[in-house]
Amino acid sequence: METSFIPLEKRFRGYLPVVIDIETAGFNPKKNALLEIAAVIVELNAEHNLAITERYSTHVMPFKNAELDAAALKFNGIDPFHPFRMAIEEKAALELIFNPIKEAMKRNKCTKAILVGHNPAFDISFLNAAIHRTQIKRSPFHPFSTFDTATLGGLAYRQTVLAKVAHAAGIHWENDKAHSALYDAEKTAELFCMIINRWKHLETLDDQPTSPSIEL
Repeated sequence: METSFIPLEKRFRGYLPVVIDIETAGFNPKKNALLEIAAVIVELNAEHNLAITERYSTHVMPFKNAELDAAALKFNGIDPFHPFRMAIEEKAALELIFNPIKEAMKRNKCTKAILVGHNPAFDISFLNAAIHRTQIKRSPFHPFSTFDTATLGGLAYRQTVLAKVAHAAGIHWENDKAHSALYDAEKTAELFCMIINRWKHLETLDDQPTSPSIEL
């Protein structure tokens, strides 16, 4: 039985939105280690609504001579050298994330992926630094353009903190799971889909014919 598939090629000007969340050992993308990365792919379903279709995540080994900020590690609760992290090297981690994104780009007929994040300047700076360190030549992502759910959340729900936006949007939120890259990426993806689908509904209402005016 065939299932209908609606490519995203025209919805975002040829870009495939991919939600990325990164956990790190500090705020300097050139000095502090990238420790965890998650990607959530969103696509159109049969009802033309944006929905989560794929999730990927991995723990990452600190790169050679990386600096580890104690305050950052306390905040995200990550022990970079814990034996059960099953962390992989930075280049392998990026390839693990990038390969399914490239496949999703092909089936959606998109030319590039665009990073969706909550305050994404942080995530894209660490992603670009890791790409540079590992000498990956073909990143699927646009190097600087992003979609910011903090801005979209402020517009749609009058909140900018992810937990508060999620609460305002009616998205289930568990504080003890926050600051896991996959959990934050999933919640960000839920929020992004909800706002895009809500806008589509508003566009549909705007396209409804108005009742003719009656002159008295």
